[in-house]
Amino acid sequence: MALKIIVCAKQVPDTNEIKIDPVKKTLIREGVPSILNHDDANALEEALKIKDKYPDTHITVVSMGPPQAKDMLIECLAMGADEAVLASDRALGGSDTWATSNALAAAIAKLGAFDLIFAGRQAIDGDTAQVGPQIAEKLNLPQVTYVTDFEIQADLKSITVKRALEDGYEVIEIKTPCMLTAIKELNTPRYMSVGGIFEACKKDIPVWGAAELGVDPDKEVGLDASPTKVFRSFTPAPKGKGEMLEGETEKDVARKLLVGLKSKHVI
Repeated sequence: MALKIIVCAKQVPDTNEIKIDPVKKTLIREGVPSILNHDDANALEEALKIKDKYPDTHITVVSMGPPQAKDMLIECLAMGADEAVLASDRALGGSDTWATSNALAAAIAKLGAFDLIFAGRQAIDGDTAQVGPQIAEKLNLPQVTYVTDFEIQADLKSITVKRALEDGYEVIEIKTPCMLTAIKELNTPRYMSVGGIFEACKKDIPVWGAAELGVDPDKEVGLDASPTKVFRSFTPAPKGKGEMLEGETEKDVARKLLVGLKSKHVI
């Protein structure tokens, strides 16, 4: 019995290089390198580990983004995925999480039957952790988020996962088909292989627009259809330089602190 796994991945700007336009208060994306979203790399790695154990497993990576997101999908193929699909269309631009999940759910439905969907917990450029659960809801799938450990039984139907909580862990049993979102503690993503890179560059990556996905560009995807509106993005003002207070006793330090606070009219 072969498993069919879908992995949702996103190309994101390298946040180590992100800057904010001080006038427009928006992200400066020009010249910023793009990378495979970190948590999505963990999601793909877990799918690849299943494929290592069960070679008949078929992995399809699905993404939504601009045409250059193909580069990220080639990376996923070079790591070991079997095929990739990109949802890309000007009509999809500006989509919030709700609209993005509409497009991705439509792409997954278009691909046909599947056993398991893996996605990263969240994207580093938005940090909402909403798209994975929204896809599950739209496809009427059971879901477990924040997966930090994974085990699939020999019947390839029963899955046991450990889910990270704020104050501990939760062990959950779930049946396929289902949606799981991964966090970095789940595994360590592998590197691309040289042979994998050559093979990946030969593969065709289909690009589906709104028409191919069967989504309404006025009501389901795009900026106008997105209920979330971002007021502005900004970089917090840097804090002033701190001052170290010294004294022979704690009372001396406390006295200096009071004098300083009074001089600044804090108290």
